Amino acid sequence: MPDQIRQLEPKALWNHFADLNAVPRPSKKERQVIEFIRSFGQGLGLETIVDEAGNVIIRKKATAGMEGKTPIIIQSHLDMVHQKNADTNFDFATQGIDMYVDGDSVKARGTTLGADNGIGVASIMTLLSSTDIPHPAIDALFTIDEETGMTGALELKGGLLHGKILLNLDTEDDTELTIGCAGGIDVTASSNYNAQTPSGDTSFRITLKGLTGGHSGMDIHKGRANANKLMNRILLELSNQFSIQVADIDGGSLRNAIPRESVATFVTTAANADEMNNVIISFNKTLQEEYSFTDPKLSLEISTAENVTVVLPEDLQYKLLRAIYSCPNGVYRLSPDIAGLVQTSNNIARVIVKDGSWTVQCLSRSSVDTEKTDLANSIASAFELAGGTITYGGKYPGWAPKPDSAIVKLMSELYLEMNDSPAHVNAVHAGLECGIIGTNYPDVQMISFGPNITGAHSPDEKVQISSVQKYWEFLQETLKRIPNN
Repeated sequence: MPDQIRQLEPKALWNHFADLNAVPRPSKKERQVIEFIRSFGQGLGLETIVDEAGNVIIRKKATAGMEGKTPIIIQSHLDMVHQKNADTNFDFATQGIDMYVDGDSVKARGTTLGADNGIGVASIMTLLSSTDIPHPAIDALFTIDEETGMTGALELKGGLLHGKILLNLDTEDDTELTIGCAGGIDVTASSNYNAQTPSGDTSFRITLKGLTGGHSGMDIHKGRANANKLMNRILLELSNQFSIQVADIDGGSLRNAIPRESVATFVTTAANADEMNNVIISFNKTLQEEYSFTDPKLSLEISTAENVTVVLPEDLQYKLLRAIYSCPNGVYRLSPDIAGLVQTSNNIARVIVKDGSWTVQCLSRSSVDTEKTDLANSIASAFELAGGTITYGGKYPGWAPKPDSAIVKLMSELYLEMNDSPAHVNAVHAGLECGIIGTNYPDVQMISFGPNITGAHSPDEKVQISSVQKYWEFLQETLKRIPNN
């Protein structure tokens, strides 16, 4: 309940989060939230700018006694990933997020919560509206479309921001200070085909659901099942055992989310029905055993389908299923010099086969640009052999760590002082906007931090209440200790 959320401490931050979560804000459809933040800044009497891309910049002067401190940029993104469970009735275009408190966590009912990056946005709103929090001069930067292309950061022009230190509030572990990240590229394979009339007399639908999913960068090393890869494995096995004709496939949703669900329809003969049902039951058991730890709710079901009138040509079905099977997915290479860090990965995020066209969407990430290009070429090769046309988009650079910068040293020492244990200063295998912003602001020192958020990009997303309190105190103390200009 919103009232329950609004009573949490710090109240100002949670109230701003509740207000924000009442506004629909999917990536690439941020018009309402842009207007919400613009009105917020103007309502405070602060200089407020909306740039050509839709990013919002709000400036606030230093508080008394802080005028000589180095001016800062404090940044979060306005958009959120819209994901819901299949059995959740929810309209992201018109409804606010239905939040509730569960112990030490805030969650949403059947949908993503939007703590990524709503807690960061709410934190900045709290600073801007405060009258008693000491801080240097602030450029508050609210970017758009971080989750599906980072176009806000990519289209941010140089010269708009005056700060010399950037605090990005988009890290999801309160023990971490992030000082580097991976770059990414969208790889899309697609083609049209002449749909065929099925020769079989019986149609089936396979539904794979209940997978854990998660962030395709931060969670890619956890070995979670990819619904598109598993569905393809099932279809290829069925085609090897029986004569089946694939009619359609619909798997996954967003590029930056590990796909949790996939549905496929195919045609066969009635004589195969009983044996095929047994194969699916066996497959369900096998997959549940393989993914019992990472995806305990995995479920595979088969049912009859009706009104199936077109299917893939036999030769294309053969090539496409094998192209998806051969396409790299998951961790491609670990960093040779940073223990445990994923250097390069790919997520087969979306597979659509329907009515004469097919599309496979991937998001490849790497902290090494040449390796990212090499992986993209590997993916392209698999689908070109199946007759696909390859397009690239959404390319953004990584962020090279600078562990000796003054802000990293300051915040590392402060974290140790406040917590009696050192922070984990690291780079992450995810896209942060810092690297992109740094291309136009190369002299700005950058660091990213935030509270504990788990399950981002999935309906299991939650944010830890006590961690928000810890992070908020850390942020305020950081602002007090920003060095002189």
